[in-house]
Amino acid sequence: MMLWYKAWLETRWRFVIGLLMLVASAIAVVMVYPRVLALMPLAATVDVGGEIGRRIREAAELSRDYRGYIWSQWFRQNLMEFGTLFAVLLGVGGLLSQRGDAVLFTLSMPVSRNRLVGVRVAVGLAELLVLSIVPQLVIPLVSPAVGQSYSVGDVLVHGVCAFVACGVFFSLAFLLSTVFTDVWRPLLIALALAVTLAFCEQFAFGAPRFGVFEVMSAESYFRSGSVPWLGLLMSASASAALLYGAARNIASRDF
Repeated sequence: MMLWYKAWLETRWRFVIGLLMLVASAIAVVMVYPRVLALMPLAATVDVGGEIGRRIREAAELSRDYRGYIWSQWFRQNLMEFGTLFAVLLGVGGLLSQRGDAVLFTLSMPVSRNRLVGVRVAVGLAELLVLSIVPQLVIPLVSPAVGQSYSVGDVLVHGVCAFVACGVFFSLAFLLSTVFTDVWRPLLIALALAVTLAFCEQFAFGAPRFGVFEVMSAESYFRSGSVPWLGLLMSASASAALLYGAARNIASRDF
């Protein structure tokens, strides 16, 4: 029980802040929808060429429908950005970031290193699951305030996809935290890789849609009702491989 409590103490403020920010963001996205509808006539007059123009027109077209608006503004933007950030924040830290007596105390506990890693991962993933599901449930609850409705089943599907995909960045940050002894390098490297991957996916036109951010937004589910099973499997496998590497690093490290 002490291990679980210790892992919770390490990550609790990151989790609480993330939950509050995501819930507030979800409410804001819903409440601003009437203003977005009021601006629709102006969007039709925008004449911008190139990729930027295409994206403006696409966003305007999606926003004519409430479901399209929620997907484009929340699931494809806010949730992806905040979800990735807090997945990394929950993943960094751990045993190597502790100092002096704290490390000795943790290692002196009558548990294996694999259990130390397992408990820390379990707590982090449980927190990530809450961040992936709870803010989404706010959308069906608040939607009647703007005269709209949204399916609870849809937000749960999107939430699960977001959890599995965000788990890749949690696992990456956790692995990096078993390589570096500080918090900042794993944090910055994981975020830099996330930005690079997002950029690559953004411009991979015509490529198979199995990327982690495609899974996170569940675009195939939004557009055709098809759950991205292959992408989910690939993301879960990547997370498992990264966490296995982290466990091996801690097991072989000489403290």
